[in-house]
Amino acid sequence: MVDLNNKVAVITGGSRGIGKAIALNLAKNGADIAIIGNTANDETIKEITTLKRKCMFYKCDVSNYEASKTAVDSIIKDFGRIDILVNNAGITCDKLLIQMTENDFDKVMAVNLKGVFNISTFVVKWLIRNKVTGKIVSISSVAGIDGNIGQTNYAAAKAGLIGFSKSLAKEVAPRGITVNVVAPGFIDTDMTKVLSDEIRQKSLSAIPLKRFGQVDDIANAVSFLCSSMADYITAQVLRIDGGMTL
Repeated sequence: MVDLNNKVAVITGGSRGIGKAIALNLAKNGADIAIIGNTANDETIKEITTLKRKCMFYKCDVSNYEASKTAVDSIIKDFGRIDILVNNAGITCDKLLIQMTENDFDKVMAVNLKGVFNISTFVVKWLIRNKVTGKIVSISSVAGIDGNIGQTNYAAAKAGLIGFSKSLAKEVAPRGITVNVVAPGFIDTDMTKVLSDEIRQKSLSAIPLKRFGQVDDIANAVSFLCSSMADYITAQVLRIDGGMTL
């Protein structure tokens, strides 16, 4: 059983979609929740507080180094500690490379990769300084492993996140801190609902389990990796794609 009682979890991009599901799942398992993002979702905060868990929102552009430091400092002041970090914040700007602008590339890298560096830096410093054996889980994508047409920027960022996490895992392992990655496949979210029926059906036909993933499929795995049940798991990439990449 996953037991996160008395733990404080920080989730970037935790107001909606996969991030919201992760925040709710961690709260159901006993954790208090700090959400970092650009826009608050009062419904998410209400749902978590209904579970009798503390929940606060911190407005922050994770691509901004100083803003990230301020957010982490504020969380520590308000909650007293951090035990779990889930790097979930991410954006897409899908185009073929020949149509992609420098700004299209830079802004995806800034949020999806530099944002992970920014928040992780300040959380890890606090964990080490306070001798806390924390858990870090970052949300990548199968695109970061296999690539995807029209996503050179997104795939590059998500691949970089995997390399970052494996390196960080080696650095902090002597401190008892674990670092893992979850790589979702096609998950049914608002982001994927806007895709054409043709693309959705083509994607579905490539999934052996014959269904799209649900946000709870990701959230359940993240909660496990954040628990003591996963104390001997680090530097791993868990693909959750219904067998799509077999």
